[in-house]
Amino acid sequence: MGWVLTVFIDADGCPVKDEVYRVAERYGLDVRVVANHYTHTPASPRIEAVVVPKDFDAADNWIVEHTGPGDIVVTADILLAARCLTQGARVVGPKGQEITGESIGDAVASRELAPTPPRNGRSHRRPAPMDKKDRSRFLSKLDEMVNAVRRDAGSAG
Repeated sequence: MGWVLTVFIDADGCPVKDEVYRVAERYGLDVRVVANHYTHTPASPRIEAVVVPKDFDAADNWIVEHTGPGDIVVTADILLAARCLTQGARVVGPKGQEITGESIGDAVASRELAPTPPRNGRSHRRPAPMDKKDRSRFLSKLDEMVNAVRRDAGSAG
């Protein structure tokens, strides 16, 4: 078997990296943790910390260039999610919501209609903190997605 499912993590602010590492270990998946600074990762030949330049969207661009059908991307960034979907990847948010071609249009539209952050760059709205239910929902959805990709790969070969 030459192909291995890869999970790409948009690492800046991702609260579920440890959950991804556990699922990857269980299934023997490759993981790429992408950020514009070094991110500590477990010692594993299958997990790689990828450091990209600090240029705007450098991490997003790297993920899009390296992902494809059968890969899974973990991100809360709707625009990155849309780009990854066009590459054939599956996308899941850190709270376990799968982002699909059907749901992305509404998400992008909502983002476009959202108020512009203040000029000082600080947003008044922060995402709700992660709780045990969010982590459980994420683990369940990631597990479901991995199994779906594996089934699809098995039926294609």
